[in-house]
Amino acid sequence: MQWQRIVAVGAWHEGCPAGREQLRNVTLTHWGFDGRLHRGVLVVNADVVDSVKRIFARLLADRFPIRQMKPIEEYGGDDNASMSADNSSAYNCRRAGQANAPAADSPHANGRAIDLNPMENPWMDLRCHCWQPSSRYATRTPGTGKITEGDAVWQAFHADGWIWQDIKTPDYQHFDTGYPSRPYTGTLSNS
Repeated sequence: MQWQRIVAVGAWHEGCPAGREQLRNVTLTHWGFDGRLHRGVLVVNADVVDSVKRIFARLLADRFPIRQMKPIEEYGGDDNASMSADNSSAYNCRRAGQANAPAADSPHANGRAIDLNPMENPWMDLRCHCWQPSSRYATRTPGTGKITEGDAVWQAFHADGWIWQDIKTPDYQHFDTGYPSRPYTGTLSNS
């Protein structure tokens, strides 16, 4: 993990709950939209590393395509730029002005959330009442790189105790281990 870069771009700043001691780089093999194997990196909390490896092994076995998987610092800590690039990411203690729960509670700021294929799995931004990064794939029908309730991706995360879009606002790219974020136990946190 390149901690200086995470700090320099503002993906970590004063008040963020997870710091250098809690965060880990996890390098994962995944299928791309081009039908080839690729390597990607997610930055996550140490307490979810084994879970993330299990989930992504299942996605690999199911040949679920992921456009790309780069840490948020590759996009200057800018969640909107990462989503527009259809980048799957995890840790981000977002700056003011970006969609975020209070940092102490935020699954992303704690390294316990993953956004998967944001272009194919957009979220409704209530600040503009618009789909981000695009409305093109807002309808939940099966498709390449899309997530629907009960599908193989949903099952892989759910089997390991992760929750899909656990808020009232549609957020089809988002899986986390519960809100407010707390240490991962391997069970559904909101049950």
